[in-house]
Amino acid sequence: MKKCLLVLLLVFSATSSAQEEIKKYYSLDANYFYGSIIEHNPDIAHLITGHPTGIILSFNRKTYGLEAWERRYNYPDFGYSFTYQDLKNQYLGKNYALYAHFNFYFLKRNLMFRIGQGVAYATNPYNAESNYINNAYGSRLLSSTYLMGNYHRQNIYKGFGVQAGVSIIHYSNADFKSPNNSTNTFTFNVGLNYQLDYENIPEYVEKDPKEKKYTEPVHYNFVLRGGVNTTGVIGSKQYPFLTVTGFADKVINKKSTLQAGAEIFFSKALEEFIYFQSVAFPQGKTVGDEDAKRVGVFIGHQLTFNKLSLITQVGYYAYYPYDNYVERLYNRLGLRRKISEHWWASATVRSHAANAEAVEFSIGYRL
Repeated sequence: MKKCLLVLLLVFSATSSAQEEIKKYYSLDANYFYGSIIEHNPDIAHLITGHPTGIILSFNRKTYGLEAWERRYNYPDFGYSFTYQDLKNQYLGKNYALYAHFNFYFLKRNLMFRIGQGVAYATNPYNAESNYINNAYGSRLLSSTYLMGNYHRQNIYKGFGVQAGVSIIHYSNADFKSPNNSTNTFTFNVGLNYQLDYENIPEYVEKDPKEKKYTEPVHYNFVLRGGVNTTGVIGSKQYPFLTVTGFADKVINKKSTLQAGAEIFFSKALEEFIYFQSVAFPQGKTVGDEDAKRVGVFIGHQLTFNKLSLITQVGYYAYYPYDNYVERLYNRLGLRRKISEHWWASATVRSHAANAEAVEFSIGYRL
């Protein structure tokens, strides 16, 4: 995975169209984990020297179907998590992170799947003089994503329950600052959960079997995406980028929207990378006057939770005159928030396989 997007869910997780008079229910859970860093890139092999350990503490808001979207997703939870991870390597140090997350339930609510997105603090990032060994984290602030799959039993005794399973924790800065080889930790976790106000838990509101199928005609969207990133070369400055996007979307039901479109990329970092290659390697193929613009075409899917949506897109650079920078196939993952009938905003990560190029902040208009 890529770096999923600083502050993302923290910015957009306010899915509160819930009315103030609706009573809210909450739960807490705590997990201890033990695992291993996955060697997704041979460049970080020297940093894998032990088995990371840590804790995950979470605060969840429970749903019982009082809103229609809750019933469509089998009564998920949403909330916030804190993690502490000792990476068991003196050069990586320890990481602290805050996330917003969703919990989804399956198999009669005995299986819980969680996805969390947030921002992390690295205690020992790369430093050219004091910590040049750490080529995984180029900055103290990182974006972080974690996935958790647990066997999950709630309210076994006076509100207390148990859970156990596996998690994957990803840290990266999406090339906001180099180096950025990132880490992915696979862990086994075990913990306890506690349901507050467990004596007054309501019944789930049943799904409406007669809910009408919902669709919309094709709509057109125009988007400006921007941010900063580096050339990927250690010591590189940060440069601005701009992406202009147009795409069509088709709502096929209240959960899913299909997308297809095209976009043009303007990247100052790529311009600087071309210049660097032409100067640093004068005998190479790079001359220095290559066109840094790219044109991509993409298809995508939007999974909607009330005003909040999860965006996944896959694209291909149809016009890519300088192809010595990143792969031609790219993907985009992130969150979108509806502002009004026509306006929306999003925070996404654009990546090439496991290599994240940029965190994009976007404003869009839907006709």
